Amino acid sequence: MANIKSQKKRIITSRKANAVNRANRSELRTTIKKANAALNAEGADKNAIVSDTFSAIDKAVRKGALKKNTANRRKAAIAKAANK
Repeated sequence: MANIKSQKKRIITSRKANAVNRANRSELRTTIKKANAALNAEGADKNAIVSDTFSAIDKAVRKGALKKNTANRRKAAIAKAANK
């Protein structure tokens, strides 16, 4: 454990941020899994699914849970699945 007061404070805030980021990434992974399952199902409204998933990915980028290139790669994979 750190001895310096500011470092102790930094440890606490980084743990809080880590918990928030972990929750955001987990929520995003769940959304992507649900989207993939829905795209594989018959008679799904693909445009709505893709739109909702893209907005969730963009939200994760804004929150800092994902990098921009990672988000673009995931969006491309979802679009590819929707178009086949």
